[in-house]
Amino acid sequence: MKQRRLIWTTVFGLLWYFFSFTTLFLNKYILSEKNVDPRFLAVSQMLLTTTVGFVQIGIPTLLMGMHDSQRYSRKFLRNMIFVGLMRFVTVILGLVSLKAVAASFVETVKSSAPLFTVAASWILIGEKTGLLVNMSLLPIMSGLALCSATELSFNLIGFLAAFSNNVIDCIQNVYSKKLLSDDITTVSANELQFYTSLSATCIQIPLWALTEISLPRWDDVPLLLVDGISFHLQSVTAYCLMNLISPVTHSVANTVKRGLLIWLSVMTFGNQVSILSWVGTSLVIAGVFLYNEAKKKSSPPAHRTAVFVPNDSSVV
Repeated sequence: MKQRRLIWTTVFGLLWYFFSFTTLFLNKYILSEKNVDPRFLAVSQMLLTTTVGFVQIGIPTLLMGMHDSQRYSRKFLRNMIFVGLMRFVTVILGLVSLKAVAASFVETVKSSAPLFTVAASWILIGEKTGLLVNMSLLPIMSGLALCSATELSFNLIGFLAAFSNNVIDCIQNVYSKKLLSDDITTVSANELQFYTSLSATCIQIPLWALTEISLPRWDDVPLLLVDGISFHLQSVTAYCLMNLISPVTHSVANTVKRGLLIWLSVMTFGNQVSILSWVGTSLVIAGVFLYNEAKKKSSPPAHRTAVFVPNDSSVV
């Protein structure tokens, strides 16, 4: 039984890594080489993941009927719309940052998420952190500052978009975690992904209709479909992996993934990275490892799920 679990963990872990890199590579290629509007790419990704989610969840729900009034109450809909709004904003900001700066720099900024998770947890759910956790944030802040100061492709708009994406994404993570643990309106991870994707799509389409967005060429449509499928499978494999391993193991795996994506993006896109940028990136990754270890040691056994577990719903 343990061997079978280990095999499935390895399979989903490798698939998660693969689809994460595929999505990152396709997003960067579509935005930089094909010059597709980030807003159109965001809409296409959300439309596809919503369509797949509807087949998985929406159709069975409609066939069985919405008998649980508490589950589909105004509070439930309000929460889904709020998280969907945050997903919409993070998708747009993520694509704007990826278009403006190097993919390796975007991944470095994303790696600093524990810094903002601590702040969001304190503000939203009143979770206070100890001295060890706060000390572990120092290398993350130092590494991010060093990367920003020495990044050869630094662009203020790209940095602000990546930074804002990270902040909102962390708020979304904490709020989503709160919804998933709510005893009254319990929501599964798949339901949360579908309903928030649906909300984000409903928000995007009217805004898209009110603004001028250049449409891609027809020969780019197959590439957009592959990108959307990869975007969806990245989230699905992340959720499957979460069900098989502990939050601590998942967060460590995500840190390794970020480091691997940074290295692969440099190799793939040929980004010029200075030695100080590599030092800064190493500090950020080391800081995330220290953060997870400090969080695990400072939390009582009943609350050890409070370590950083990233939401993989954003595009990068």
